[in-house]
Amino acid sequence: MKKLFFILLFITMLLPSMAQQKNVIPEKVMKQIYEEVKTPYKYGMVVVPTDNKHLIDCPTIFRIKGKWYMSYIVYDGQQNKGGRGYETHLAVSDDLLNWKKMGHILSFPDANSKRWDKNQRAGYIALIDYKWGGSYEPEKFDGKYWMSYFGGEISGYERGCLQIGTAYTIGDITKAHEWQVFDKPVLSPRDSSAAWWEKITQYKSFVIKDKKKKLGFPFVMFYNAAGVNPKNNIKAERIGIALSNDMIHWHRYVNNPVIDHNEGITGDGVIQKIDDVYVMFYFGAFWKKRKYGAFNTFACSYDLVHWTKWEGEDLVFPSEEYDRRYAHKSYVIKWNGIVYHFYCAVNENKQRGIALATSQNLGKSSISFPIFEKN
Repeated sequence: MKKLFFILLFITMLLPSMAQQKNVIPEKVMKQIYEEVKTPYKYGMVVVPTDNKHLIDCPTIFRIKGKWYMSYIVYDGQQNKGGRGYETHLAVSDDLLNWKKMGHILSFPDANSKRWDKNQRAGYIALIDYKWGGSYEPEKFDGKYWMSYFGGEISGYERGCLQIGTAYTIGDITKAHEWQVFDKPVLSPRDSSAAWWEKITQYKSFVIKDKKKKLGFPFVMFYNAAGVNPKNNIKAERIGIALSNDMIHWHRYVNNPVIDHNEGITGDGVIQKIDDVYVMFYFGAFWKKRKYGAFNTFACSYDLVHWTKWEGEDLVFPSEEYDRRYAHKSYVIKWNGIVYHFYCAVNENKQRGIALATSQNLGKSSISFPIFEKN
């Protein structure tokens, strides 16, 4: 009887360790994912401002009826100064290399508006097919296309308390037109349910549809936010999860944050699924072990909540004149055997635009930032 007791005790102690190991992606699989997604060839800039009074950032790529589309955000200021805030725009391409700007999809309201998002509307198309090499087509829900965005009432570069909202359209998603927004944010640092890691401000969000409802809901939002860890007093940005049945009412995952490096910025997570592995592409910034400011890396998961971080070479990092300051904020897809890694490139003059790295050598872009003229 005593022997049986010790056997049961041993099994009880072993079970949590076994469960934890089950959630860890093996090193061999991590290396296979890296080899699959790496993009050693920098093509160059693909979307840039036409003047020195705007900054372009945060690409989201999708495909409909044989054409590619990119939503991206634009800040109306120079060197992160003097502007009102972010708006969201749309561009179109036939080949993922050459892009034509189409116009706004989330614009500023009237300057006298009392809205919570009157000076910041940075949007990201939601419910895109995230199967690696899949269709990349956005899915409708309730007869609408959806977008999540962060908004704010204070003008300037990411100033004030930023909050997350959702927007929708019943119109043609391939046309630049104004999307509909709601009167209140869906997530806020001011919520009573907001935890320590998001108490300062919230940033980018990315929403996928989980058909299997692994976490009990069909819609899963990954978002990054800033907060101070009460255990060590470290202020940083981290990535967490929110869940929804209807794209409007969101519930925070209980074990947030799910990605935390306990320094600098961990942000802008976007998801692709390669076979049975979820891959989160995200960026890091201001980490002590990096000799550059901002870069893109990835983590992998079997269940969307337990993530194994890649510890090898970063996917994209500063190496060219156009991305010498920062090379960050991923959107990675695979099409016709080629991996396309879109990212935000920032040069030493703090000019911002969308650049591209690829898995095959596709030549070099002829596009560049405008000649810098400091105001």
